[in-house]
Amino acid sequence: MMDIRNYLDSTYLKTPAQAGLTEQENRSVVQAAVIEAIQERFKLVMVRPDMVAMAVKIITDADAKVLVGTVIDFPDGLGSLDDKLTEARQGVADGADDLDFVVNYTAFKKGDIKTVERQVIECTRLGLANKKTVKWIIEIAALTDEEIVVICELIKSVILQNFDEADYNRVFIKSSTGFYKTENGLPNGATVPAIKLMLQHSAPLPVKAAGGVRNYDEAVQMIALGVLRIGTSSAKAIVQGEAAAEGY
Repeated sequence: MMDIRNYLDSTYLKTPAQAGLTEQENRSVVQAAVIEAIQERFKLVMVRPDMVAMAVKIITDADAKVLVGTVIDFPDGLGSLDDKLTEARQGVADGADDLDFVVNYTAFKKGDIKTVERQVIECTRLGLANKKTVKWIIEIAALTDEEIVVICELIKSVILQNFDEADYNRVFIKSSTGFYKTENGLPNGATVPAIKLMLQHSAPLPVKAAGGVRNYDEAVQMIALGVLRIGTSSAKAIVQGEAAAEGY
């Protein structure tokens, strides 16, 4: 079996209300997720912004190499540029390695391309200036195939025109938040057809498949297609050859 741990961003992004837990109970779940990521040697653990400092401390105290990622303007991407930058600066201050921004896909769908371009430029600049990996979540479940192609080409164009080639491998395009509400039980995470489109129209920028990868074989399939990161809330189960307990 292929060792896929270095591709996995082990993810826990539920608020206490979403998880049906108290603040302290939810914090304990995050602590357990961080410890599991250390034990399993996953690439990264992805947590909400208010949990970054705690995650960094646990990993530092364990002298481990697991990276810490967090989400910005999550899950809807409707915040202003200042909102995104403020949250990103806090993530940097708290020690996050990866900053996963939700693109304003609503503005994009309305044709407000300038807003999207400006946010991508400024937020990416902040991340790269602080030596962080930046990911842009496009929320594929909210987009048509044509829109997936256009937004990937848009983000790619902005990055290639404004940043150095040496930085391209640190700016990902990412499929999903895992929190988008779809109708009729349609998938809200990564699908093979959508990931193929993303890979085709994002290169040379790398792609992260988030959500929808439910077992080891699906993870290997995504890696074979060309994704460099996989976001999942069931990383340990997937590595052990079991089925994911949740959709993300």
